Amino acid sequence: MTSLPLVFDAPTRGLPPRHLADLDVAGRREAVVALGEKAFRAEQLSRHYFAGHLPEQMTDLTGAVREKLAGDLLPPLLTVVREVQTDAGDTVKTLWRGHDGTLVESVLMRYPERTTVCISSQAGCGMACPFCATGQAGLTRNLSTGEIVEQVVAAQRTEAARGGRVSNVVFMGMGEPLANYNRVIGAVRRIVDPAPHGVGIGQRSVVVSTVGLVPAMRRLTQEGLQVTLALSLHAPDDELRDTLVPVNTRWPVREVLGAALDYTASTGRRLSIEYALIRDVNDQPWRADLLARLLKHKLVHVNLIPLNPTPGSEWDASPKKAEREFVRRLRVAGVNATVRETRGREIAGACGQLSAAEA
Repeated sequence: MTSLPLVFDAPTRGLPPRHLADLDVAGRREAVVALGEKAFRAEQLSRHYFAGHLPEQMTDLTGAVREKLAGDLLPPLLTVVREVQTDAGDTVKTLWRGHDGTLVESVLMRYPERTTVCISSQAGCGMACPFCATGQAGLTRNLSTGEIVEQVVAAQRTEAARGGRVSNVVFMGMGEPLANYNRVIGAVRRIVDPAPHGVGIGQRSVVVSTVGLVPAMRRLTQEGLQVTLALSLHAPDDELRDTLVPVNTRWPVREVLGAALDYTASTGRRLSIEYALIRDVNDQPWRADLLARLLKHKLVHVNLIPLNPTPGSEWDASPKKAEREFVRRLRVAGVNATVRETRGREIAGACGQLSAAEA
């Protein structure tokens, strides 16, 4: 893997101390025993943590045991800096500060039929997509498995207080998930593992996005997971995608699609194609036709995303007429396509807008 540092070796400096969520089941038991407690305490601690309970709510543990285990295995990972809301409180963006001052964001979105949390896997992003605020900021560091899972657990805690629960998790916040591969896969497993070992969200309710890191996509295919893969394509031709998604110069469109469709063939899961529609850049009818030719007869769904404004960007969303024509051409060709409902634009919480700005 040393020849692929972009995929597997993004910066790891500044990771927080060990946390329960960083450890697998065996590792948690070993850690608890090393602290002088019986191994079954690991299950007790895990059940409480993944349900969103705070240490003071872990009443089946004595005060001394709780203090010892929580003090060693549940160190503070993320502190809320600010929460902002829109959509009458149904969309909530949280700015988090890590132990080293690193800032990241997550977005909680409540719908009538589900509650989704959009989480970050890195502080910043190294993929440099020019229409994305996170990409424009560059990469600070990877998040640990615990920091990733903590965003979900915190959302669970919030929803439990309202009598609800998080039903869906999407890795579409800050960062390229597959560039932090090992920690992201660790987080996915904690999220989908049933209690007491994880949060217990169904695999088919988890989406992992990527701009197309082919070796990592191939590796994901071998994991035995049933999560949905979302490919941020944004252009069907290499000439334009080289600009919009710079990693395309390393793994071009057909190679990226091939790896993504191999994942679909292996798992039976429908591939999600993410396509931000940008006025006069990638919204031409001929590009819709080219995209349709690439995806025809494939198990895919195209999510067309009206471009969200970001500071310093010279681009704008496609006009509704061009958007409707793009959708029409895909559907006529037999490709399933819809326009994604935009949530959080007013609070810079929509797709491509997360920048973790403190001010």
